[in-house]
Amino acid sequence: MKFFIDTANLDQIKEAQDLGILDGVTTNPSLMAKEGITGDQSIIDHYKKICEIVDGDVSAEVISTDFEGMVKEGEALAALNDQIVVKVPMIKEGIKAIKYFSDKGIKTNCTLVFSVGQAILAAKAGATYVSPFIGRLDDISTDGLNLIEEIRLVYDNYMFETEILAASVRHTMHIVDCAKLGADVMTGPLSSIEGLLKHPLTDIGLEKFLADHNKSKS
Repeated sequence: MKFFIDTANLDQIKEAQDLGILDGVTTNPSLMAKEGITGDQSIIDHYKKICEIVDGDVSAEVISTDFEGMVKEGEALAALNDQIVVKVPMIKEGIKAIKYFSDKGIKTNCTLVFSVGQAILAAKAGATYVSPFIGRLDDISTDGLNLIEEIRLVYDNYMFETEILAASVRHTMHIVDCAKLGADVMTGPLSSIEGLLKHPLTDIGLEKFLADHNKSKS
């Protein structure tokens, strides 16, 4: 499973990259605003900085909701760097844009997916990634992980090449469960990724090893 970090914070991206397990980055307008990145040129410059840090795919989201606007924005974003994946919302015009980009060889990430039907349309249009938002489904008392399982089943049935990118990951167990269900990619905050490092028995064991080592030196 690929590990993407869901942030626009350069320090967190560098930290995840230094860990040696980072495969890519996802961002959105909310994450950009959280870092104080506003204005078209500032956002463009920020994407360039992210691409300089990581080796893998970087999802950059279009703001337009009409086909022509999405195409114009998406082509400009894709021209920034080969790593850029154009992030397109799951709406009718978005599916048209994904098909257009697919035919042009431009990578896409279909975002805001909340049903199997939406995931099927994204795959049919040729999306590189489909992003079901599992955390937001959990927020409304719906099993987000079940959606991952259902999409995996359908994609395997028809050998769709679109990768399932589990988005809106909130915690470490989300990552583990998505791995069990066969998600191709997960994207989440640095805290959820670093949570995989932690286990109390590891801490206890290391503490004992070090204590015994110090005894042997005295």
